[in-house]
Amino acid sequence: MAHPNLQLIQALRDTASRLKSGNHYAWGNHGSCNCGNLLQVVTQLSKEEILTYAQTGIGEWTELAEDYCPTTNAPVNLLINKLEKLGLTPTDIHNIEYLEDREVLNHLEGGFCWLKRNVREDVVAYFEAFANVLEEKLINSIEIPAELFATNNHIVQQLVHA
Repeated sequence: MAHPNLQLIQALRDTASRLKSGNHYAWGNHGSCNCGNLLQVVTQLSKEEILTYAQTGIGEWTELAEDYCPTTNAPVNLLINKLEKLGLTPTDIHNIEYLEDREVLNHLEGGFCWLKRNVREDVVAYFEAFANVLEEKLINSIEIPAELFATNNHIVQQLVHA
């Protein structure tokens, strides 16, 4: 699963919001599919620019991510590198494109169900659920030292009684 971080969570939410607002969506187009829309948010590139870069590789985003080589610096590799620096793995990229991560699907509003990879509303639901899963993991990873509670007991008491 992706490395939870604020930038990735916000990028997923921004992508969902843009899709809800009518941003161009076409699953069969590298520049405006699931990953293409996420890349538009992350890179500020247009769908046309992303399509041009993606066509320097062979295959769908799943294959592009699996064949990624960070040393070549080919344009498609720059896009994959951007997604990986954001915290995504090749498996995450595949799952975004096909809406398949069971953990994300288990966190859909209304509970688990299979989604269709080429249905805008399903993509929005997946991005939102993915952001929620990562946010929960990020929050749960925060450790507050016990000393902080002892030295700020009055603040803790105020929070408890609020």
